[in-house]
Amino acid sequence: MKNKKSVFSLAISSLLAVAMMTGCGTGTQQPQAGQDAAQPSGDKKTLVMATSADYQPYEYHDLTSGKDEIVGFDIDIAKYIGQELGFEVQVNDMNFDGLVPALQSKRADFVMAGMTPTPERLQNADFSVIYYEARNTIVSKKDSNLTKPEQLAGKKVAVQLGSIQETAAKELAEKVEGLQITSLNRIGEIVEEVKTGRVDAAIIEDQVAAGFVKNNEGLQYTVIESPETNGTAIAFPKGSPLVEDFNNVIKKMQENGEMDKLINKWFRESE
Repeated sequence: MKNKKSVFSLAISSLLAVAMMTGCGTGTQQPQAGQDAAQPSGDKKTLVMATSADYQPYEYHDLTSGKDEIVGFDIDIAKYIGQELGFEVQVNDMNFDGLVPALQSKRADFVMAGMTPTPERLQNADFSVIYYEARNTIVSKKDSNLTKPEQLAGKKVAVQLGSIQETAAKELAEKVEGLQITSLNRIGEIVEEVKTGRVDAAIIEDQVAAGFVKNNEGLQYTVIESPETNGTAIAFPKGSPLVEDFNNVIKKMQENGEMDKLINKWFRESE
């Protein structure tokens, strides 16, 4: 009789444990990139977008609503693509130089961060079609007389670590004698270095530079004249099946005026 009661008690305990686990396990896990991120979560699947949210107006932290939200040009594009393809977007913020490694380690399904598909990056990631063209600028103090590449001889110049601007600065250093490069993680840090005089200038993308100069009266920016432009695209892990679908939506946005609408919203209206 003792053994029968023990078995009965064990069965009841097991049923209660299963019920508790079922009741507590709904919707508590965050989706992971790679295998889990693209699986259905409720009515829609979730994809992880990695970015470096210090690149206004592409992506940045907005506190005006009373809470910390990542907003911007890239965010709006990602949300539009998500609506068209039927997925939710989970945005993960990290340092720019960690974005491609995040794709390689399957911690992200795609990257949007004003990123240019350079030959080096193309070795480690696949890219969408170009969705925006930009140019590099020299950001400096208004009284510095630093507006042309040749005037940076013997000067300290800050750039974002892992960016196309860092590559441009290294190429410029081969032609301009004494140019010293300081690579930092965040654009805000770079602008602060220019303002305090710890560096003489910075090389920053034009639309991003425009936003910072607008909010810092003592600074100026000048476009570096070049036959090349910095085309911006979406990065994916090598062999990702998402590339074609994303390309189709980007082309649709360019044809139906949605891309121009977002360009005007984030770049033109803020000028």
